[in-house]
Amino acid sequence: MAGKAEERIEAALAPVLATHGLELVAVELAGAKHLPVVRVFIDKEGGVTLDDVADANPWVSEALDRLGEPSGPYTLEVSSPGIERPLRKPADYARFAGSRAEVRTIAPVDGRRQFTGAISSADEQAVTLDVDGTEFRLPYANVSKARLRVDIDFKEEGSGKR
Repeated sequence: MAGKAEERIEAALAPVLATHGLELVAVELAGAKHLPVVRVFIDKEGGVTLDDVADANPWVSEALDRLGEPSGPYTLEVSSPGIERPLRKPADYARFAGSRAEVRTIAPVDGRRQFTGAISSADEQAVTLDVDGTEFRLPYANVSKARLRVDIDFKEEGSGKR
């Protein structure tokens, strides 16, 4: 899950974005330590537009500057979470119940660390995935990364081509 710096940034940004009708999906820190990239994923009911992303940039930048994190120069990227949206909070899993997700665990569960299946249920402690008819209850404390999984079929209807 998110590191301490990401958690502090998320705590500072979530209320700022909420006042503008936006949801903070996730924050990721990447790149070199001396010039990090701060990726901020935002969403709203019906999806975000390019204007929403552009409008959010100054609010996010200002909030990061007030927080003082990251210290020194950084590159800011504000974007939508995309169709393979990250899943971070119990509410994310519950919201997308029935959808396909890919979940990676820290420690193996039944000898495996990667699971792709439909979200059967989610509570405050764990998500349950139906993977080809077998249900796996995965505690959030054991989840290293999770995202929605969308499979796109590029076959043309009626063309016979594959």
